Amino acid sequence: MSGTFGWIRKVSSAVRAVRREAASADHVDGTQGPVDRAVRLLAWPMATEMFAESVFAVVDVFWVARLGASAIAAVGLVEAAMSLIYAFGIGLAFATGALVARQVGETGRLNAGGPLAGQALALTVLVSFALGLPMAVFAFDILRVVGADDATARLGVACARVMFSCNVTLSLMFVCGAALRGIGQAKVPMRALWLANSCNMVLAPCLIFGWAGMPELGVAGAAVATTASRGLGVLYQTRYLAAEGGLHVRWADLRPRFASLLRIGRIAWNGTWQMLVASTSAMGLFAIAGLSGDIALAGCTVALRVSQFVLMPSLGVARAAATLVGQNLGAGKPDRATAAIRIAAWTNMIVFGVLGALLALGAAPVAALLTPDARVALEATRALRMVAVSFPFYAAGMCLQGAFNGAGDTLTPARVNFLCFWVLQVPMAWWLAEPMGLGTFGLYLAVVIGFAALAVVSGMLFVRGRWKAHLV
Repeated sequence: MSGTFGWIRKVSSAVRAVRREAASADHVDGTQGPVDRAVRLLAWPMATEMFAESVFAVVDVFWVARLGASAIAAVGLVEAAMSLIYAFGIGLAFATGALVARQVGETGRLNAGGPLAGQALALTVLVSFALGLPMAVFAFDILRVVGADDATARLGVACARVMFSCNVTLSLMFVCGAALRGIGQAKVPMRALWLANSCNMVLAPCLIFGWAGMPELGVAGAAVATTASRGLGVLYQTRYLAAEGGLHVRWADLRPRFASLLRIGRIAWNGTWQMLVASTSAMGLFAIAGLSGDIALAGCTVALRVSQFVLMPSLGVARAAATLVGQNLGAGKPDRATAAIRIAAWTNMIVFGVLGALLALGAAPVAALLTPDARVALEATRALRMVAVSFPFYAAGMCLQGAFNGAGDTLTPARVNFLCFWVLQVPMAWWLAEPMGLGTFGLYLAVVIGFAALAVVSGMLFVRGRWKAHLV
């Protein structure tokens, strides 16, 4: 026992040392100094930022669960329907981060990426309204398409309309953060997201249940709280986007320029397909779970939110590696880019393999904490124990794909995602769940197999190394 506590103390001491080191760096130049140090300095704030992103989902599902299993299912389906908007937002973030990091690496000047960042912001606003407003009008029909019955769709339609019509705050959070990370200022988007989270923690229960004199909005209250809180985070980031010592985005940079919009859009489009394939495959999995009823769907929703909570920091490590790839390819140092990906992938695989094992052991109390419905908690426990096995594969695969995204080659990960998710994972989930009669157990098994395939295929393409010569 004393040996176990000694090991825990050593790990805690190491984590505190990394946190102090990262806190002391306002800007990280990934083209100089030890590669492992650059990974640490960027990965810590980015992983913390992604942890904050996952807190949004857990806070919302914690309070919505008090409204019943149908409310949880409605929120899960709204989240699935939001996948199209998430895909475009993250695709634009991929393009912004890759272009800004490459520009900074080539010139050695932080403000060299300002004009491109301004064009990315303008494109983000245009795309957000072009997508969100029509989706808000047809919100009920969209929820029916992703698997809701009439009652669940009616329960979630107000929530969906808020999320769809106000999605610009979500997309701008992604793109602003990507621009700042591209110049090595990873702490700013981290602080912005924690600010937004703090606001959401207060607003969500007040707007869901009508506390503190606020209107009782039910499920829609979670959406209003989330969008308002993200808007606050965006306002915080804009101060640093405009700062003269950083990107220095000016009003003139926001005026659309066709050539720049086309350059950003070309990379973003492939990044969008990359995320769209991944997120719509999740919609397919939700639809398969829905064949087993609302309890199964609610259990899957709880398990998904918990998995996101644990895994989101792994995306932060992957984004740190992608930023270093962009900076070092711009500076003509492909070997440093390769080293950054290797360090990040091994770190992610080990850390999230351990976390997956711990989550599998503690799945039952975690599920019970998030839902008072014993049947939903039982299904969520089964899901968590199975899906936790895939954590090291997912974590490593995201870092390996970071090599392509950081280089601006967003098409390769899109093709890999299509192969692993739509060709393999979703058909296998349906075949195991329905014809083979395994129900949701078969679905969870297919998730593990799909993520394992993602890591293997991405690793093979990474080793081949064509991404190092990609032009943006």
